[in-house]
Amino acid sequence: MSADSLVRPAVIEVAGIDVFYGASQILFGVEFAVQEGQTMALLGRNGAGKSTTMKAIAGLAPPKRGAVRLFGQDRTRQKPYEMARAGLGFVPEDRQVFPEHSVEDNLLIARKPGPDGRDEWSLERIYEVFPLLTPLRQRMAGRLSGGEQQMLAIARMLMGNPSVLLLDEPSEGLAPIIVQRIGTLVRTLRETRVTILIAEQNMHFCLGLASDATVIDKGQIVFRGTIAELKANDDVRQRYLAL
Repeated sequence: MSADSLVRPAVIEVAGIDVFYGASQILFGVEFAVQEGQTMALLGRNGAGKSTTMKAIAGLAPPKRGAVRLFGQDRTRQKPYEMARAGLGFVPEDRQVFPEHSVEDNLLIARKPGPDGRDEWSLERIYEVFPLLTPLRQRMAGRLSGGEQQMLAIARMLMGNPSVLLLDEPSEGLAPIIVQRIGTLVRTLRETRVTILIAEQNMHFCLGLASDATVIDKGQIVFRGTIAELKANDDVRQRYLAL
């Protein structure tokens, strides 16, 4: 972990979780922590277990063993809506916008104060931070491009005023210019000291965004350290991240 993260409390703690889909075990003793205000990259190839880890944290894939703690409280068996009320915001890999509703309706559906009563994300602020969405506010979400849907999914999540953000594969399948815009957005969010966990195959996307990295392979954690340490570790990058 980076030096300054050692003095900050852990916001997300994943403690030795095993996750199954039916009879198939997907995660094997996965364990890591994300400190307050930290941006952590969860890296690995396709199928390594990144999305399952994110779903386990969000309450969508409850662990059979181990624990998930949020702000020091055990949340292992809580439902997704309970995690959202506790301050967790989750943007899934497939975005899941409401296709038959307008952009603005998608945003308004998600609007709620944060767990501490914070209400920092208004429609006006969303359109200021996401200018791409302003001319699209009355367009049906199902008619948006992939990049526009990704922006909408992140904006919709922010309307819930979360304290912790989970972004699952935010750059996947998007044009380079949109990936660049999403990177800029994540940097903006990082500057607010919100806690962010990004699951990605694209290590290069995360290099300028995250301070720390956790690498997962075949459902097991194979590396934990700073981004600088990952850059210096050719063996880990070649074995677990090279495409």
